[in-house]
Amino acid sequence: QVQLVESGGGWVQAGGSLRLSCAASGRTFSSYSMGWFRQAPGKERESVAVISGTTGGTYYADVADFGKGRFTISRDNAKNTVYLQMESLKPEDTAVYYCAARAGTIRSVTGFRSYDYWGQGTQVTVSS
Repeated sequence: QVQLVESGGGWVQAGGSLRLSCAASGRTFSSYSMGWFRQAPGKERESVAVISGTTGGTYYADVADFGKGRFTISRDNAKNTVYLQMESLKPEDTAVYYCAARAGTIRSVTGFRSYDYWGQGTQVTVSS
């Protein structure tokens, strides 16, 4: 079992930055692939970025400029924590952001249904 707790969400003006953190329980954190997902009201949950277990490879969803420097996923295996640094935030980034975990390595962005463990989510609100 892996337990995940997100933090770092909040309110920010457009153009601002936030860093989300996700603390994980368990002794084999480094072997788990971790992902950040988000869900806006009335919309389906969507992938933002994922980072592979073991290899540390990072992959970004090909929407909303996630992979063009706006968002950066990283992990600190010594702290059992994964991060999502978000820059140049836009009102359309407003959503509940979730982190999730799945065992093993990954080589691309995978859909949310392939993840087994989820945090409770943290609200990010970007005002114009």
